[in-house]
Amino acid sequence: MNADILFTNISQLVTPIGAGARGGKQQAELQITPNAAFAVQDGLIAWVGRQNDWTGTAREVKDLGGCAVVPGLIDPHTHAVWAGNRLADFEARASGMQYEEILRLGGGIRSSIRDTSAASLEQLVDLALPRLLALQSSGATTIEVKSGYGFSLEAELRCLEAIKILQSKLQAHLEPTLLIHVPPQNASERPAYLEMVCLELIPQAKPLVKAVDVFIEREAFNLLETRRILETAQNHGLAVKLHADQFHCVGGLELGVELGALSVDHLEVSGQPQIALIAKSQTIATILPGVTLHLGLPVAPARALLEAGAAVAIGTDLNPGSSPVFSSQMALALGVRLNRLTPAEALVACTVNAAAALGLPNRGRLEVGCVADALVLYSSNWLELAYLLGVNPVKTILIAGQEVL
Repeated sequence: MNADILFTNISQLVTPIGAGARGGKQQAELQITPNAAFAVQDGLIAWVGRQNDWTGTAREVKDLGGCAVVPGLIDPHTHAVWAGNRLADFEARASGMQYEEILRLGGGIRSSIRDTSAASLEQLVDLALPRLLALQSSGATTIEVKSGYGFSLEAELRCLEAIKILQSKLQAHLEPTLLIHVPPQNASERPAYLEMVCLELIPQAKPLVKAVDVFIEREAFNLLETRRILETAQNHGLAVKLHADQFHCVGGLELGVELGALSVDHLEVSGQPQIALIAKSQTIATILPGVTLHLGLPVAPARALLEAGAAVAIGTDLNPGSSPVFSSQMALALGVRLNRLTPAEALVACTVNAAAALGLPNRGRLEVGCVADALVLYSSNWLELAYLLGVNPVKTILIAGQEVL
């Protein structure tokens, strides 16, 4: 076997096993290979195993110094493109005002919409780039990026164009998503806005995205509106996903499962009926522990989801209002502390399950044929990835086999 590069002297090579999401008890299963090595050819993993079992030749050999190696992390839920800030909201919440009340009064998401819609394409790119670089440096090698703060046709398309430009400025892979975030505050304007989304925005956004997301809540879109938006997206060949069960159960999870959504995200208030339903489906349950930390919301029921057999993913939900979390490693660590996942379950949630939540079957694993995205840790023990807080445990990031500079 010939390879471009062989990475050697790995104390532990840790990976989920096999393609597809892992749910229930399988989410705790990892393959840990001691004294390991792996070979990369054309950006893909060509061989992996114990170092002494390698019999091929490589143009370059890279000694990793006895460190542990895990797959690159995948962040399946971010809102990295925005302008302005939400510091006034932060102060209001610290004084006791609830998030939904802030939104109802024109703050929250609507505040970010006002600032984002007024920003130029260049400004949006300049603002988002350091956020995405922070995620990348924390270990995220694949990052989903949503629009959603543009609101109008022109501003939403501008946000998506910004994501396209940002891809050329990062080594991490970006997955763009069109998010239909909130309806007009004036109820009389909702029908016309829905028409614009379905007849103009989704068709024009189609070349720029792979999926459409909708925020379904009492203060956002209702069930009938959400169904129409998502069915329109599917009619245009796009995947669908939802923000659901964050504050109230209003049928969003059920709709997501019915439509075969890639993922349903948040789930802080999901009860046993919702848990049982998603556990029987192929839809990924994506939890966002940064929101629990920042807003003080109930903890998404990750343990109950796993016990029912669901596949759980973790995202940062990086955004200016409810989760200013700029580290995928921190989201993983919070999933252990707040959501009661084991380190192994959290690693699977941030790798192969997050990949499934984005429809990416060849990422999130260190197996032959997968994209060679990997993290070299400072430690010889991979558990430090979940253990450390406030310091980055990632020494070196490899994307398609190339070191991120």
